Amino acid sequence: MGISSFGQIQKLRSLFAPSQLGIFDTPNKNKKLLKDLLSRPLKTSDKGIEVGSDNYISKSSHFFIRTKALQDYSFLPFWNEETKIPITPHCYIEKNLKEGDILISKDSNIGETIILDQDYRNHMFSGALYRLPIAEYKYYILAFLKHEYFRKQLDLLVPKGSTIRHAKKLFLDCYIPFPNQKKQNEVIEFVEILTRSIIRKEIEVRKKSDKIYALVVEELASHQNSKKFSYQNPLVSVFAKLKRIDAGIYSEYFKSEEFKIINYKYGYKTVKQLGFEVSRGQNLQVSCIGTSVYSQHKKPNFYTVIKPKHLSIYGFAFSEEYLGNSNSLKTLKKGDIIFGAEGFEKGRSMVVFEDKDKTITNIHGITLNHESQNMELSVFLKCFLDYLRRKGLIDLYAVGGNGGSLAMKYWDLIPVPIFPDFSEIVRLYSNPVTYDKKLNLTNFAEQDSKYISQAGVFELSLSIKELQNRLKNILDMIVNDEEISTEDMAL
Repeated sequence: MGISSFGQIQKLRSLFAPSQLGIFDTPNKNKKLLKDLLSRPLKTSDKGIEVGSDNYISKSSHFFIRTKALQDYSFLPFWNEETKIPITPHCYIEKNLKEGDILISKDSNIGETIILDQDYRNHMFSGALYRLPIAEYKYYILAFLKHEYFRKQLDLLVPKGSTIRHAKKLFLDCYIPFPNQKKQNEVIEFVEILTRSIIRKEIEVRKKSDKIYALVVEELASHQNSKKFSYQNPLVSVFAKLKRIDAGIYSEYFKSEEFKIINYKYGYKTVKQLGFEVSRGQNLQVSCIGTSVYSQHKKPNFYTVIKPKHLSIYGFAFSEEYLGNSNSLKTLKKGDIIFGAEGFEKGRSMVVFEDKDKTITNIHGITLNHESQNMELSVFLKCFLDYLRRKGLIDLYAVGGNGGSLAMKYWDLIPVPIFPDFSEIVRLYSNPVTYDKKLNLTNFAEQDSKYISQAGVFELSLSIKELQNRLKNILDMIVNDEEISTEDMAL
């Protein structure tokens, strides 16, 4: 919707750029500005501080949080070597980050928002971030900050045309709609219940993933043969055999980590020796499969496309695409593993838990096809590949620029330890459970906590996606001023 009067232009900061004179109007008029929902006005201390890349170091007790830690698919911060940077302690300024603090980005990925899952001592955050002081309706407001309604408003307010857009404090001028019906408080409570459940499950996914990693580390460390590691510079014959001269796989770090696997008491095998066939995903180029129709929404007889870029580091797809094509394409089956083999975030993977005759991945993904469909072995291999990724070994096995690629011919270099018992690892990743009782607004928190403690990473991820869809539908109904019934809020 456009501006219709000069008075309206004056209210919008007297701007005349057509791109900034649009209004994102919706049926629901019961809405409040974000700045009016804060518990107090923003202070200078709520804004982050830049430290400069000169203060970045390899290891430190103090850290700097960048805007990349805020991702659209998660309520929680995403941590890696690019989002949480070790810095020199002398440049550190205390920000006293607490569990439940909400951070929003004003630059780059403008409007992106996360909530902190714990206290972060010795962590400061980028000058592109603000901490929002929100006390009342915190999780309701947070849900809308992650919804497209908020992002579209902010997109209209922020000038376009530059490489990095700067929102300043314009996010405060975006509206948060509220239910416009008799059971308003019940609807708000329902939104907050869904939001809290998603956050709790995201936290548990990370805890269980960390536990899996710790179990692999402990098993390898506890069952080493008597031989001790001794590093030696590589011989020319080794270069000739592997036909690689890149330093990664010859470094002392790589060799010491590899030694823990090949020196493991119960031995090791390659991926192929375990019974997995390594192959590329489907080539989706027109020259290979002809013309295709793409969609962001599921349609009858379309293929579901799970690309490596859709994979979370915790082992599930946070989004999908859909492709219409008349050809018979290479599909995935139960027990297969999708592995992202290229780029700076390679090493992410997921297990296919049921036969899917219309699900594919693209050529940027490696598929590990296990003929026997031994699900426990597939899950263990996936979890061990996660261990290699977290250790940085996947990057070292790979070759090439732009993040490199773990080509098919290098998979024979990867040793996989033969754990006598990996049932606990499998259970942490996949443990199907159900709720004990019929759920309602009163008992949901208690029942959900019990479910979260028992379910595996995979089941938690499915629940998160289901709750995200429920949450989006309810928020859409609020935006469109639709009546939300008791059935709509059934748990």
